[in-house]
Parts: sequence; structure tokens; C-alpha cells
Amino acid sequence: MEIIISQNALEWFKESMGLKSGDKVKFFSKIYGSSPVQKNFALGFTQDNDPVDMAVYTEKDGIDFYVETSDVWFFDGHDLHVDYDPNDDELTFDYVKPE
Repeated sequence: MEIIISQNALEWFKESMGLKSGDKVKFFSKIYGSSPVQKNFALGFTQDNDPVDMAVYTEKDGIDFYVETSDVWFFDGHDLHVDYDPNDDELTFDYVKPE
């Protein structure tokens, strides 16, 4: 599994969440929602600079984006692609099965 953060998404995280080099963002599963990879579960994210057990992470501009080992199941073998849609002014999440 990989986490891919676009430059536009990175700028959104910096501006909207006030993130700077050294900060960390955790992606996690949350109940009561939906996603293309898990029925009844959605993807959440939060600034969390105290990871317990990072299974997957990527670093962009000194900011770590990660998933804990306990949440890897949610992605069902898919990579997470995070982008920003300026028309809707929101992040987009695509789940891509590696070939």
C-alpha cells in the first residue's frame, strides 16, 4: 500500500490545517459512512503527531501522512491517492489497486 499526496492536496493541508514541517496526518477508518473499499466505513484524517504503529507513510515537504497498522485492513490492498478539487473546495480520495 502507498499513500500519494498531490501538490494541490499538500497545499490544502498546509493552509486549512496550518501544518508545517514536522507535523503528521493520520488517515483512519471510521464507522458510519461509506467508501468504495469498505461498506459502512469511511476514511477520516486528523493531525496526530504521536503515531503508535505506522504501517505506511509518505513524507511531503517535511509532513508525514500515515496509516496505523490497525487501519490497514480498511484499504483492502488499495493505494490511497489524495488530491484537491478546487471546484468543490474539498479533498478527494481515490483508492487504486496496484497492478
